Amino acid sequence: MKHPKMQYTYVGIDSHKNTHTAVFIDCFFEKLGEITFDNLPSKFPAFLKKAEQYKVDGTDFVFGLEDVGMYGRTLAIFLDNNNQKVKHTNALLVARERKNQNIVQKTDSVDGECAARVLLSKFGELQDFVSDEKYFILRSMVARRNFITKNNTSLKNHLHSILTQHYPNYNTFFPDIHSKNSMAFFYEYPSPITLKNVSIEELTEFFRKVSSNRGSNGRSISERAKVIIDTLQDTTVPFQEIRDDSVRSTIRQIESNMDELKRIDKTLAEFMKKFDCTLTSMTGIDLVSAAQILSCIGDVKKFSTPAKLARYSGIAPVSYSSGQRDLQFANQRGNRELNSLFYLLSLRLITTNRGKILNPFFFEYYHRKVSEGKTKTQALKCVQRRLVNIIWTMLTNNDEYVNPPMFDKPPKKEESK
Repeated sequence: MKHPKMQYTYVGIDSHKNTHTAVFIDCFFEKLGEITFDNLPSKFPAFLKKAEQYKVDGTDFVFGLEDVGMYGRTLAIFLDNNNQKVKHTNALLVARERKNQNIVQKTDSVDGECAARVLLSKFGELQDFVSDEKYFILRSMVARRNFITKNNTSLKNHLHSILTQHYPNYNTFFPDIHSKNSMAFFYEYPSPITLKNVSIEELTEFFRKVSSNRGSNGRSISERAKVIIDTLQDTTVPFQEIRDDSVRSTIRQIESNMDELKRIDKTLAEFMKKFDCTLTSMTGIDLVSAAQILSCIGDVKKFSTPAKLARYSGIAPVSYSSGQRDLQFANQRGNRELNSLFYLLSLRLITTNRGKILNPFFFEYYHRKVSEGKTKTQALKCVQRRLVNIIWTMLTNNDEYVNPPMFDKPPKKEESK
């Protein structure tokens, strides 16, 4: 009776933008040959035909690709559509295999062979490639949105650094630099010199137009205009017109990004309907958060238990035991983006909003863990672990979350006496 691993010829593929290198080995780790071919769909059938010369008699191919999400995705889809078995050989495992073999050089051929060795040695542990376009498109949309958001954050920080030189006290009349009023004001008057001949009445009329005659933070439009004019300082520097243009350029970029985010969110809202996702039924998870979580998890069927999802997200503790000693430490691995999403969600659920407890269940659970002697970090980790169970159940059974009623935050003990 043959061992199951003897049924295959193992093909490790090191994928790149222009070419792929495939290395063939048998079940005894012996190299059979290699093929380098262009990363063009038109070349893939010829590669598969040429690969037959290296196949061990009586076996089938199993392909292991370092990358199934970018340069290697088109090839992975082609192989999958042609009834070939395809697995994802993580690049970290390939690098570790190269190190274990004490191989100093790094070439496409070496990486391909290491991918094949990982494929053989960890055959039962590696995930099968599944070509699910829905989750791939969702991940692409979320990644695009995250990129624009980060870019906007950098632009806002850049705008802040410029404005603090022009208006050192701008926070006294614009607490929120990113508001509609502040953006309009700084675009029209990027430096104090541009306000030189502007009266309080003219500035009041300007604010009335851009803010639909509404004040902000309890301050009327005329009061804000008066504060700005009365506190102006001459901060003019050489080549001031270039600095002013830089402010306007930055604001145009920020507003362009905001418009793009609105378009992406609209498309995302429509696309999320294809998943019939119930995550937004939980207070604290909006459409964007649901899309981010779902894009990181993918098809929840990959995780047969919540514990596996917890390990994947880096929330389950890592045990270090020896003899009678058994220590547990926080897991620094796993999907760090998903770990961050669970962390932020847990923070949202145990905090208050305008004096109201958002989720009394998690609020009480967190404080009970703290009262039992856990640190705040450990208690928050317990909340994350409970969230994993709930979200796994919601995605698996398509259940909606029943939110407990919100109530006022209880007064502190000193206040209740």
